[in-house]
Amino acid sequence: MSIFNIFKKSKDKNQEVESKEPAISDGQDIYGQEWIYSNTVRQHFFEPQNFVSQAPEDYDGLGMVGSPMCGDMMKVWLKVDPETEKIKDFKWQTFGCASAIAATSMLSVMTTENGGLTIEEALKITPTDIIKRLSGLPQRKIHCSVLGDKALEAAVNDYFCRTHQESRMRKEGTRVIDKVLNITDKDIEQAVKDGAKTLEEVQAKTKVGTGEPNCLPEVEELIRYYVEKYYH
Repeated sequence: MSIFNIFKKSKDKNQEVESKEPAISDGQDIYGQEWIYSNTVRQHFFEPQNFVSQAPEDYDGLGMVGSPMCGDMMKVWLKVDPETEKIKDFKWQTFGCASAIAATSMLSVMTTENGGLTIEEALKITPTDIIKRLSGLPQRKIHCSVLGDKALEAAVNDYFCRTHQESRMRKEGTRVIDKVLNITDKDIEQAVKDGAKTLEEVQAKTKVGTGEPNCLPEVEELIRYYVEKYYH
């Protein structure tokens, strides 16, 4: 049984979600620090938007990231208007925690609301954008917002491949974070693997953010994600 189904059962015992944030904790990290999910996160977890239990038969792009053997796994199916390149449908499945489910649900809404974003617009959505729409995530769970946009990118690459637009494909798993200095998430990952665990240490190795300071919140999210991945 997936974690999603387990938590859905827990909802049956607590049908009403209070309009005000509850005082009780939703979990604890390895350091014993408690966290509380926002009502928006709860809503998208208990009632995920665009979630499917079975793979759609008709789609234009399929993206998959992660592995059930090591933790979170996600699949995304896209329907794209060939004339406007707007994303008309975003279906998904995931095996992951409440934060991963809520973040993907919100991403599916962000890409399809108001007639849908174009592919290029959708690819500009960052984990920070998703977290803001969720009214925040516990610091320990911020890395869960990274998975959805990577699955979206993989699905867009698949769409480009299917429509013979290989020249438009993004390098798999790579995203430019500092567009002035052309520093990617892989550069940040390598800096962390080399021992940098704080923003100052990563900047000392990469200079990220000195060219584009607005990217620093996303840089800090990635540092936390990679530190957890390689050192915990």
